Amino acid sequence: METPKRARVLSVIAAVLFVAVAMTAGYRRIGVPPVVIVGGSSLVALVMWIRTYLRRPLDPEIILPGFLLTVAALEVHMIEEYLTGFGPAMSRLFDISWTERSFLMVFAFVGPTLYALTALDLYRRVPVAGFLAWFIFIGPGVAEFTHFIFPLLKPAIQPELAGTISQAVSNGRFVGDMHNYWVKTTGVYYFPGMYTAILPMIPGIYTIRKVIKRNRGAMQ
Repeated sequence: METPKRARVLSVIAAVLFVAVAMTAGYRRIGVPPVVIVGGSSLVALVMWIRTYLRRPLDPEIILPGFLLTVAALEVHMIEEYLTGFGPAMSRLFDISWTERSFLMVFAFVGPTLYALTALDLYRRVPVAGFLAWFIFIGPGVAEFTHFIFPLLKPAIQPELAGTISQAVSNGRFVGDMHNYWVKTTGVYYFPGMYTAILPMIPGIYTIRKVIKRNRGAMQ
């Protein structure tokens, strides 16, 4: 069933508002990196959503299993990130205020709530749910490859000091237990979440290919 034009317009507005709120909150609470991550992922997700799902929401059998597998793998990935201090490590890398508390708020509480609501709406073929699904496929899914780049980047805060530090960052907020994972200092090629980063990428990329293939078939 084709989505009415008015519903498509309202869905696009809702998606843009979601991105604007997320980017604003991320910038105010953490800094520029979340804006780049959310902004870049949402732009790609918006384009792909409009091309593949907005006009004609897909059968849940096509997109829902892949979405659920992606978020399940993402939660496993978050366990490694939490145990190894991903947020504080990012804070030291980019001089931002990504504390353990903000990490948990986003990924342990707000995130799963959105995942559950998105899954329900994908089942009901609600148009805007397709955007949120694409956002997960692109952001926490495909973009997880950045974990393999982070160990190569020179931290913005005391890069030569291998030990953990706790201090106020550039925006004045205090961040505790900031580990240094720069390979030139530690001699170890690792960054929090790197071992499990590929897990959400696998179902995410698979579902992207499946959705695009189905969309092409429907257009022929």
